[in-house]
Amino acid sequence: MTPLIAVLFAILQGATELFPVSSLGHVVIVPALLHWPIDQASPSFLPFVVMLHVGTATALLLYFWREWWAMLAGLLGRGEPGEVDAQRGLLLRLVVATLPAVVIGFALKKPIQHLFASPEIAAAFLIANGAVLIIGERLRRRRAGNGFGIGQLTLRDSLVIGLFQCLAFLPGLSRSGSAIVGGLTRGLDHEAAARFAFLMATPVIAGAAVIEVPHLLHHAAAARGMFGTAVLAAIVAGVVAYLSTAFLMRYFRNHDRWALGPFAAYCALFGTLSLILIPFGA
Repeated sequence: MTPLIAVLFAILQGATELFPVSSLGHVVIVPALLHWPIDQASPSFLPFVVMLHVGTATALLLYFWREWWAMLAGLLGRGEPGEVDAQRGLLLRLVVATLPAVVIGFALKKPIQHLFASPEIAAAFLIANGAVLIIGERLRRRRAGNGFGIGQLTLRDSLVIGLFQCLAFLPGLSRSGSAIVGGLTRGLDHEAAARFAFLMATPVIAGAAVIEVPHLLHHAAAARGMFGTAVLAAIVAGVVAYLSTAFLMRYFRNHDRWALGPFAAYCALFGTLSLILIPFGA
């Protein structure tokens, strides 16, 4: 992988990881369409992807550092009793919402991992992702009054959102999009649903990187050859992920009516075009 392709790959991953358009789908489809010289079976590819995940998780941690710091303070019992209870409650909701990804991820990783390398299947699921976003908007529970915040989520709500997030184990379905849709169905507005989805994503993405550490160590010799390129790509992915998060939080704050519509249309169009073009590019 050349440094230019590595940077382009990092930009692609850093943006699509947070936008509700499926990073996994794009990193399978785009290289196939553009004939990028990427060997995903290479021993050095996995360490490269792990570095990208580290960059993205770091960006999310930096963007939401105040929330994580407040939760840490609450966990340690620092602050007013009401605030401590609120922060501990938020942390518990995030733990409950993350559990399905841990359990289902271990159960489904081997049965579905062969799908990851198929651009055609990823493109089909990308179209399905657009349908999920539209259905989420239609199933949205609208609350009267001053809105429905994360603090009002029950543990059951959190579990349901976590189950929605697990749709992303299928290549082409977005983790952030699925989690946001889950939040909408439980009564959150778009901004609150996105915030909860991004807070959930931090341990999930970081955990995905940690899980691959044994494989990373196994291929350490191959990884050394492109360590500098991987570090550069991780930084690029982190910067793009941070900017993407800032944009999306502002977007969802200002567009609480059918905010997922443009992303759904994009997924349907790009997925359809990919199914048409991929056979000709093979």
